[in-house]
Amino acid sequence: MTSHPTIVVHYLGSLDGAPRYASALASGADLQANISEAWILKPQERKLIPTGISLDIPAGYEAQVRSRSGLALHHGVVVLNSPGTIDADYRGEIGVILYNTSEHPFTIEVGMRIAQLVFAPIVVGTFVRLDGLDATVRASSGFGASGLG
Repeated sequence: MTSHPTIVVHYLGSLDGAPRYASALASGADLQANISEAWILKPQERKLIPTGISLDIPAGYEAQVRSRSGLALHHGVVVLNSPGTIDADYRGEIGVILYNTSEHPFTIEVGMRIAQLVFAPIVVGTFVRLDGLDATVRASSGFGASGLG
């Protein structure tokens, strides 16, 4: 069974920039650029793009900001810290760090869909200090030590 948390959206900008699901079964809701005129994202440049919204995310959930596949594939534009995490107690404007990995400038248009917002339940861990850890086959071998396939 799927849960449907209620997310309160506060509008800070000039657009009706509420996140919107593109289809009934989409897992990510599109975030829009809330800018007054087009911005140019130069090759190898990153910018914080405002969305004009803040969210009231219920306790026990987080929002993850992810790249849109079409922007990544066709233009090389990605969310730099993907997935970016928005904690349930954050009430500031949602910003998206876009990065242009390509060799060509990219134009961010007013109201353009720039990222996806995915909600996920969180698990809070309890940390316990011990003098050692349980033994495993991998032990302390580094990244990639489990092989290529």
